[in-house]
Amino acid sequence: MPSFKYSARDREGKTVSGVVTAKTQAEAVADLRKKELIILDVRQSAGGGDAKKGGGGGLLRGLTRARPSANKDQIVIFTRQLATMISAGVPLLESLEVLQEQADTPGFRVVLDGVIDSVRGGTDLSTALERFARVFPNIYISMVRAGEVSGQLDDILVRLAEYLEASAKLKRDIRAAMTYPVISLVLVLGITMFLMVGIVPKFKEIFDTLEIELPKLTKGVLAVSFALKDHILAVMFGFAGVIALFVVWKRSVWGARQWDWMVLHFPVFGPLFQKVALSRFSRTFATLIKSGVPILGALEIVSETAGNRIISETVDSAKENVRQGHTLAEPLMESKVFPPMVTRMVQIGEKSGSLEQLLEKISDFYDDQVSAAVKTLTSMIEPIMIGIMGFLVGGIVLAVFLPIFELQKQLGKRN
Repeated sequence: MPSFKYSARDREGKTVSGVVTAKTQAEAVADLRKKELIILDVRQSAGGGDAKKGGGGGLLRGLTRARPSANKDQIVIFTRQLATMISAGVPLLESLEVLQEQADTPGFRVVLDGVIDSVRGGTDLSTALERFARVFPNIYISMVRAGEVSGQLDDILVRLAEYLEASAKLKRDIRAAMTYPVISLVLVLGITMFLMVGIVPKFKEIFDTLEIELPKLTKGVLAVSFALKDHILAVMFGFAGVIALFVVWKRSVWGARQWDWMVLHFPVFGPLFQKVALSRFSRTFATLIKSGVPILGALEIVSETAGNRIISETVDSAKENVRQGHTLAEPLMESKVFPPMVTRMVQIGEKSGSLEQLLEKISDFYDDQVSAAVKTLTSMIEPIMIGIMGFLVGGIVLAVFLPIFELQKQLGKRN
């Protein structure tokens, strides 16, 4: 009966290795899983298995010089597939090699090539992922490490994939809410600029031949039109300068904090951004705690991934409160960012020991709220943008035709 060398991790996270006897590799894997081991690699003691396992990475390095990269969709699919293969009993190293072979971009293949090399050398998966911190965020690495320590890597990967999918859906909803008004505003401004610079000035000569007193609206539109036409370069450079100053201000420490505060208090959009921030906070925190990440480490990651400095400051305050032996809910209650419903549920969760379950309920609630708010905003923005376009374009058209109406009145009086 053939022998198989294996390396694995026990429930305490320690790396163990040895030899198991079985008829096939699948039976060897099954025997090891019965011992509640996380399998890193299983290879037949004799034969060509090693050559097969070892050649992919070097060949790939020789064929490509692509930079390590991956998009969020690739990470989600990779995580889901890795969880499925590990739960089915496929060794970790073999699972990574299979996923590397089917990676659809050179950049992601380079990432997996580096991860495979590290794992093959005896490195933990979480440590191997740290080499590519730009691809795998801190929350990803922390959850994988928690899964390795607890012996539930496949379950943690499933939970991580669900978290990434929920986060991606939330971003799509926000993008959908913002895309329509931005495009509509650009079109409205573009049409208005075209009329003011390209069309309205041509009516000046016609109005001069009419020899009538122009209405105030027409005079104002003509004055703005010629000012834009004569100083179009200055207007463009001024607009670009304002954008550049805004970018510089927003990148400064003070400006970034002020901007994040304003984002939460914008009319119409402010409540939406607040719900997004609360949903992200709740889901990230719940996922980390449920995965076995210590609460202080979870709060640190939540602070880094909050996406808003006001939220991050509140979470940092909560972290210090917990470090000193106090409750998590107190600083959240003192802040004006977290509504009473959230702080009360966190307080109840701390007392009942079911914090992660209540946080998941909060995140689900705000996810639904965001989806409803996106639909409401979309239905509201359309008539608002139509009204703005009608006001601007209609005002320009009215200014052009008012002198003609005035001329008709004068001709009617003469007749």
